[in-house]
Amino acid sequence: MADTEKHLFCFGYGYSCDYIGHELMQRGGWRISGTTRDPDKRKDLRSRGITAHLFDYNAPLPDPLYMLRDVTHLLICTPPSADGDPSFNLHAQDILDLKKLEWIGYLSTTSPYGDRGGKWVDETSEARPITKRGSRRLDVERQWLSLFQTYQLPVHIFRLAGIYGPGRSALDSVRSGIARRIDKPGHAFSRIHVEDLVQVLLASMSAPSPGEIYNVCDDMPTPSHEVIEYACHLLGIEPPPLLSFHEVDLAPIAISFYADNKRVRNDKIKKVFDIKLKYENYRDGLQACLEAENYASSLLKSNI
Repeated sequence: MADTEKHLFCFGYGYSCDYIGHELMQRGGWRISGTTRDPDKRKDLRSRGITAHLFDYNAPLPDPLYMLRDVTHLLICTPPSADGDPSFNLHAQDILDLKKLEWIGYLSTTSPYGDRGGKWVDETSEARPITKRGSRRLDVERQWLSLFQTYQLPVHIFRLAGIYGPGRSALDSVRSGIARRIDKPGHAFSRIHVEDLVQVLLASMSAPSPGEIYNVCDDMPTPSHEVIEYACHLLGIEPPPLLSFHEVDLAPIAISFYADNKRVRNDKIKKVFDIKLKYENYRDGLQACLEAENYASSLLKSNI
């Protein structure tokens, strides 16, 4: 690796990593690598110039010091378990040994804030999760921050709202026929378009501030049934009926999402990074998703 080349390694190379990896490769001067649990996905990633390794969370990487030896930027996207973050548990010591590390980002969620009865929270608000999901996230945040507090590693925590983008939005739920409009009066969810998440992460990489926590969300927390209704409008489909939360049968994971009701402020990312969100609300974001998907479809048809 050239002295001026940067190397991003992603534990858990998924949807968001695909976007930031693509952006960095387009800019040039970056090498991208990461882990996946799926052998077929590893083949796909390697075909696109990404050095991919299998990591099933039950055993460490076979030669971590070699795989991570020249990493400058580390992004953690692995889901937490009852024992914490598998990436941390299996490789914290290896990460401490890295000589060129400039930035570490952990992608958390807003669940550590818990339920605030629909009131606003920001990064100064106390973390008081009420779900197992939120408690696990907070535990993992503390794991990673311990590397900053004890060893001064450049750790940053990003509390993400629900990520959406092309191929992963309310448009896809509507098309697949699984979308439901569920009404829980006074309840709102926050969201973030994947391109805006990438914008925030790149800004942080350019100006590291170790130990900081950032909320990453758009300007408009909204009831989920309104988002589904707008997606149906864009697709020219009659929206599904509005169902009462108390009368519908939901999976436990869905119930846990509805347990938390808060509106998340994003002032810090705008002020610290001096950025303007590309998609300040779900309407702009979904419209952009539809345009991107229609464009991709037209390219596919033209190549047939």
